[in-house]
Amino acid sequence: MRWADVSVGFVDAQPLPVAKPEQVGLSSQRLERVGQTVKVQIANGRFPGAVVLIARKGKIVYFEAFGQRDPVANTPMSKDAIFRLYSMTKPFTSVAAMMLAEEGKLTLADPVSKYLPPLATLQVAVAGKDADGKLVKAEHPITIQDLLRHTSGFVYGPFTPNERVKAAYSALGVDWRDVTPAEQIERLAQAPLAHQPGTVWEYGLSTDVLGRVVEKVSGMPLGAFLAERIFAPLKIRDTAFIVPTEKVARLAQPFPADKETGKPITLLDVTVPQKSDAGGAGSAGTAADYARFLQMMLNGGQLDGARVLSRATVAYMTSDHLDTIKPAILLAPGYGFGLGFAVRKGNGVASVPGSTGEYNWGGAAGTGFWVDPK
Repeated sequence: MRWADVSVGFVDAQPLPVAKPEQVGLSSQRLERVGQTVKVQIANGRFPGAVVLIARKGKIVYFEAFGQRDPVANTPMSKDAIFRLYSMTKPFTSVAAMMLAEEGKLTLADPVSKYLPPLATLQVAVAGKDADGKLVKAEHPITIQDLLRHTSGFVYGPFTPNERVKAAYSALGVDWRDVTPAEQIERLAQAPLAHQPGTVWEYGLSTDVLGRVVEKVSGMPLGAFLAERIFAPLKIRDTAFIVPTEKVARLAQPFPADKETGKPITLLDVTVPQKSDAGGAGSAGTAADYARFLQMMLNGGQLDGARVLSRATVAYMTSDHLDTIKPAILLAPGYGFGLGFAVRKGNGVASVPGSTGEYNWGGAAGTGFWVDPK
């Protein structure tokens, strides 16, 4: 296969080998239903456009673009469109941390304060109608595993049901946007945790903090680590924390306003450098790039001769790490959580078809992925 610069000759550079669906046990006729469904969603104004890529046995069987890349400029969607990935950044950061673990530079049992000392002494805002946000001492240190599986007690301020934490995050300016790495950790250190570490799953800033750990251990900005250690070996060409000038025209844009509320839609500006590389939300990239990243995971940590992780580490990451730990919010029925991914625990229970061991996640701007090893 000849590789070309996707910004110049994308049509000449498929992200993975291509096959007819029937060659890998799929149905062309059935796959056409995907496009039909997406077109209906676009016609109903759910989103301006989409790129859909499906691969099986390492080969692409469906790769199509639909609708508009920019509804204001009325430009058609293209397969090489660059999307703001938001929380689909989290798997990149999680893989980066596990690479460092494989190298013996950290362990999952390490307290986070070993690398980020301001997080050594934290309090917990006890939730519940009788607790009234009472602050108590954290009973256990937050570990690297807690960051990877979102059991740290760090949350997303606007969405947590813990009112004491929500108020503290707002007052202190705890966020992943418009803060330097040092400011983010300093502010988190002053805010209470929403839960005792290791006891409750609640989605939030855990992966941003994990990104700070990667930076501390590696001595590199997170974006530089990802580019050098993951993206370059995997030939991921269009994914980064900033979209360069020559690629800005390929950036997918939202509707100018929400169709139901009329409120303006504003997404992260990925065309200018941010104050920090947000490991939980800050990257942008293409479907083709993400397909190569996921194929690496499905292959047990390697792609085209480039090994990123061991097969055992990939299996460990994509296993459920919650067991009896209960989720506070936002975890679909039938799913647990591994180290960077939601993980399906059985063939039933969930509201969508799938197999035990399937793992997935999505991003706030409408991106999503699913990997089913079976």
